[in-house]
Amino acid sequence: MSVGEFQLIQEYFAKELSAFGVNLGIGDDCALLTVPEGRQLAVSMDTLVGGVHFPKNADPELIAERAVRVCVSDLAAMGAEPLWFTLGLTMPSSESNWLSGFSRGLFKAASEYNISLVGGDTTSGPLAITLQVHGSVLPDKALQRCNARVGDVIFVTGNLGDGAAALAVIKKEFEVGKSAFAYLMSRYYTPKARIREGQLLTKIGHAAIDVSDGLLADLGHICKASGVAAVIEAERLPISDPVKKLCDPDTAMTWALTGGDDYELCFTIPPSRLRVFEDLQAKYNFDCTAIGEIVSGDGVSCLSEGRVVLPPKSAGYEHF
Repeated sequence: MSVGEFQLIQEYFAKELSAFGVNLGIGDDCALLTVPEGRQLAVSMDTLVGGVHFPKNADPELIAERAVRVCVSDLAAMGAEPLWFTLGLTMPSSESNWLSGFSRGLFKAASEYNISLVGGDTTSGPLAITLQVHGSVLPDKALQRCNARVGDVIFVTGNLGDGAAALAVIKKEFEVGKSAFAYLMSRYYTPKARIREGQLLTKIGHAAIDVSDGLLADLGHICKASGVAAVIEAERLPISDPVKKLCDPDTAMTWALTGGDDYELCFTIPPSRLRVFEDLQAKYNFDCTAIGEIVSGDGVSCLSEGRVVLPPKSAGYEHF
């Protein structure tokens, strides 16, 4: 059953608001928000298109979870605390069962990150989801791409290559057992935005980015913005057991370097702060791996047993 625009907003998206600073939320021409005193506002936007960023026939609950999580990941990369988000939803029809599942997933993920929906728009057309997230960070403490320095150690959180492996399974290019399938689908549809890790890094990190388009591409953004180069060691890349069992080592390495969709953090730490960082790792169970070093020059090189590994033709996902 289809529902009208204003009915679907009231029924599926006009939830009670309890977030800090929401003076007026859904229901008026604008939301009225108060930025926490002494903090800067961090804003990011992502658009996910059906058939491009997720399968059109996927569970709507999982589609919504993925949309929130990948957008909140941008806040994590800056070390920001999530506050609010807006939603632009374009869909072929306003089918109530689909909307019910989508709404459930949307607020499930939003609740996990304590981020409130404060407005948006709905319209008819090919399935596309646009989220704008808002967060706050202390002045001059936001992690930026431009602050990497020669000598910094390069780290990544979690595992790399899971997103690309999951997509290959979704496309039926590989078959996996039930346990591996569940793991890979969770990594694709419900990636964990590294909010806590990003906030910890504001105290000691130099530069950071989330791995959405592939490690080589995203680390390359840090290098270009900072005017430096990076050398990473292929043997250090953190690759999960399900991926190692799924494919040959070269494919696993290619996925880890260029696959994207992992939404882990890639960040740099100066040598003088490594001891402090080790203490944070132990105290907060900070899951990360040192994979290389920032050096002088430009670009990103990957070494395997001391030899340069030539990257694939594409260093990562590109939208055009």
